[in-house]
Amino acid sequence: GTIDLLLTDVVMPGMKGPEVHQSLIQHYPSLKVLYMSGYTENIIFCDGVLQQGIHFIQKPFQLKALIEKLDGIFSTA
Repeated sequence: GTIDLLLTDVVMPGMKGPEVHQSLIQHYPSLKVLYMSGYTENIIFCDGVLQQGIHFIQKPFQLKALIEKLDGIFSTA
């Protein structure tokens, strides 16, 4: 099968979200990713954990916010 989207936390024990994405993109080149974190966007982007322009959602989030993010990701495909 195929994987259309990876929804992953940015910071996890053992392997960070971007590392998970890099390992999967080799097998699924069109894989889209939405990162989430309980850390603020300032910390995530200013500390260089993620690059600007990456799809990101702040935890905790409501279902409506998640749907809007996913809509934005798949509408730009």
